[in-house]
Amino acid sequence: MSQVLQIRQLSVEFPTRRGVLKALDDVSFSIEAGEVVGVVGESGAGKSLTGAAIIGLLEPPGRVCGGEIWLEGQRIDLLSDDEMRRIRGRKIGAIFQDPLTSLNPLYTVGQQLVETITTHLSLTASQARTRAIELLEATGIPAAKERIDHYPHQFSGGMRQRVVIALALAAEPKLIVADEPTTALDVSIQAQIIELLKRLCKEQGAAVMLITHDMGVIAETANRVVVMYAGRVVEIGSVRDVIHDPRHPYTAGLMGSIPSIAHTADRLVQIDGSMPRLNAIPTGCAFHPRCDKVMDVCKQERPDLMAAGRSQAACWLCKKEVA
Repeated sequence: MSQVLQIRQLSVEFPTRRGVLKALDDVSFSIEAGEVVGVVGESGAGKSLTGAAIIGLLEPPGRVCGGEIWLEGQRIDLLSDDEMRRIRGRKIGAIFQDPLTSLNPLYTVGQQLVETITTHLSLTASQARTRAIELLEATGIPAAKERIDHYPHQFSGGMRQRVVIALALAAEPKLIVADEPTTALDVSIQAQIIELLKRLCKEQGAAVMLITHDMGVIAETANRVVVMYAGRVVEIGSVRDVIHDPRHPYTAGLMGSIPSIAHTADRLVQIDGSMPRLNAIPTGCAFHPRCDKVMDVCKQERPDLMAAGRSQAACWLCKKEVA
C-alpha cells in the first residue's frame, strides 16, 4: 500500500502577549491508501488542530513552526494560500462536526456540489449535475434527483451530514479529514454514517483521518489508532492492540472508561485531574501528574515513541519492560 499522508515532527504554536504557546509538539504519523486512522484523546489534546494544519486552515495567529506535511510525495505545509486552495477539495476532502458550517444556506445543495465538481474536475455543468446526483445517491439520500434542488435547511441533521460527505468526496480526493463527523447525530444515524464512510473509502481507495473522542466509533471504523495527549502522540498501534492491550497509562485510562457488556464492574476507570493548559505543560512526560504509575524519570525526561509490544508508546514503562 502507498502512503498518502506523512506527518513528520509537526509542531504548531500560537504567539500570545504572554509568550509563545506550543499547541502541537513533534507529531508524527502516516496514513496509507484505503486506510482509516483514528486520532483520539480528550478535548484540547490537539486532534482537531492536527487536522486543521493538514488542511491548511489554522486559525491565525496559529502557525506551523516545525516539521513537514507530505501528501502523495508532495510537501504541502510550505504552499501558498492559493496553491493550498487548489489542493483542498481536489486532493483533500474535509468533513466537519457541524454540517451547517460546511454548507452555504443561500445556495441549493446541487449548486454547491456542481460548483465544487466543476472547480476541480474538467466536467461541463450538466455532467457535474449528473455526478452530483450520483454522489447524493451513493451517500444514501433518497429521491436524489428531487432533493438536489433543496436548500440545506430542508434536510435533517443526518441528511445534511450525508450532503457534506458527498461534497468532501466530489472531486475524488486522496485524503479525507473527518473531524468528529458523527458527534451531532443520534446513535442510529452515527452507525449509518460510519458504515457509509468505510464503504466509500474502500471503493475510492482514499486515506481517512478520523478525529474523534468516541472509542466506539474508532473500534467500529479505524484500522489504526493515534492517541494524543497535550499536543503529543503518546501511542500508535492497530485498533485491536490499542483497545485490548494499551501500553500507555493514558490509553489504558481511556479504554477503562468505556462500559463493556461482557464485563460487569461496579465502577468505570477514572483518570484523575484534567488536561494541562498550554501555558502550564509539565516537564518530562506531560501525563505524569495524572499517572498512577509515575516514576522519577517521568518528571524529568520526556519520552519519545518507543516499541511497546506490537504498538509504539511514549512511556518510560516500555523501556523498563525491554530492560
